[in-house]
Amino acid sequence: MMSQTQLEDPIFRTSPERTAKMMVIMLGICIAGGAIFFALWDYWISELPAVVVQDVADAPPPAVPSGEDIPVSLSFVESDNLLVLGFNAIQGEPDANPTISAKVGDRIIFDVINDGRSFHSFGVTQEETGISGIFPETEIASPLAPLVPGEGGTSEFVPTEEGIYYYICTVAGHREQGMVGIIEVGPAEVSVAAAPTGVSHEFFLDMVESDDLLTYGFDAVVGEPDANPEIVVNSGDEVTFTVTNAGRSFHSFGISADPDDFQNILWGSEIASALSPMLPGDTESVTFTAGAPGRYYYICTVAGHSPQGMQGSFIVR
Repeated sequence: MMSQTQLEDPIFRTSPERTAKMMVIMLGICIAGGAIFFALWDYWISELPAVVVQDVADAPPPAVPSGEDIPVSLSFVESDNLLVLGFNAIQGEPDANPTISAKVGDRIIFDVINDGRSFHSFGVTQEETGISGIFPETEIASPLAPLVPGEGGTSEFVPTEEGIYYYICTVAGHREQGMVGIIEVGPAEVSVAAAPTGVSHEFFLDMVESDDLLTYGFDAVVGEPDANPEIVVNSGDEVTFTVTNAGRSFHSFGISADPDDFQNILWGSEIASALSPMLPGDTESVTFTAGAPGRYYYICTVAGHSPQGMQGSFIVR
């Protein structure tokens, strides 16, 4: 039998209207939180740069490859019966498949034309056989979309390590029929920075993205005509970059000897950082003195942005 106290204890209930109102409030909080999270998605997936500790007082200037441009003209040619192939001449003839000598950091610029009757495509690999391992930026056409007779194209190869590389026709079987040449890459020549020249330069760049945020660039997204303009200065020149984040993502800036290395920025050229990036609409400037002659790159230092197109050549003569 229930006690009098138990019978008189109140029972708290809510109404359906109040329950619906609470659900709407909770749903609104979830939607707002989700919108903020995905708006900052690019920031959440960025990696933290490693902390590099260096005694700058005693450290010598960094050794940097003094890259040079090496133009190379090649033509696809075939024997009359199409069984023997080569570059510039068919395999076995004196001028066939010329060997290219370069150093780490040099830029080999290929200008290729199909002077034969068959279909061809081009690329550079370090594999001793087959058509795999093609460096992406060296490709001209492809086995599925080859160069037809009379067509040509250009590509570039900048070796980052010493060794033997091969330029080949990437159509299956053509390498085996003779369409392969050697690239011998030796150690880089190392230069030191010149004394200050008293010459000043100022460059203006906009950081932009494609609508789907998958392709980036400076001034235009990579693949468009004005994207990532090449900049050339002399060692010892004073350089000022004024950079505007004209996109919707977060960005930062710096000069690197390797476009994929966003952690080692040279000469105090940093603008913002991956941990404290530029917000959309921000404009910031940095001034530094160009160091040793060589081929460098201005990049976005937020992880992943340089490989997505946000990199341009910065040449120091």
